[in-house]
Amino acid sequence: MALAVSEPTARTVLKRDLLGSVCRVELPALGSSAGFACVERDTRDARWWLRLAARRLATREAHALAALRQVPGIPRLLQWDGHLLRRSWLDGQPMQRIQPRDPAYYREALRLIRRLHAAGVVHNDLAKEPNWLVAPDGSPAVVDFQLAMRPRYRGWRFRALAYDDLRHLLKHKRTYCPERLTARQRAILARRSWPAAIWMRTGKPVYRWVTRGLLGWSDREGAGDRGH
Repeated sequence: MALAVSEPTARTVLKRDLLGSVCRVELPALGSSAGFACVERDTRDARWWLRLAARRLATREAHALAALRQVPGIPRLLQWDGHLLRRSWLDGQPMQRIQPRDPAYYREALRLIRRLHAAGVVHNDLAKEPNWLVAPDGSPAVVDFQLAMRPRYRGWRFRALAYDDLRHLLKHKRTYCPERLTARQRAILARRSWPAAIWMRTGKPVYRWVTRGLLGWSDREGAGDRGH
């Protein structure tokens, strides 16, 4: 579907914070009377002292989505001009609302993570249940790639981050489908990567203070209606 350059026919604000605004917008499709929905992240609405950080986060998301354009269950990048990011809307409900207990969901989610990593992308934020969607057909989808990375080399850092992506999925499986954890998966859950261990002791307390205290975020943001 080609992206129309005309203005949206409808806009609904989903979130507005210090890093800008996130809206669901309806765009007209070229050559069709019907429009289509997308998610629009506008960094120009960020506070001036966070505008650079907002653009960098949006740039990360744009680069990750571009690399994953052939992967199902991932939003499609529609536009990124350095200030405004638009990506496709995904139908589905966040994990914490559906609480998926079907083992097939986690098998497909594992395949999805493997495809992310095969494309050279680590998500870095899969511990948050709102970043996992359950599509209408029961399949998994992943959103919010602001913290994603695509390292030039797949060295120890990439492997450690990829391991943590996997471990975060298994933590969700332990919550909603614990009886289907394999012995190997339990072993992975029992062993945190050393970068994650350092992060938990040093970086995460600071991260929580900044995101919850300064920016007003929550790890369960999106528990209600949200853009996908």
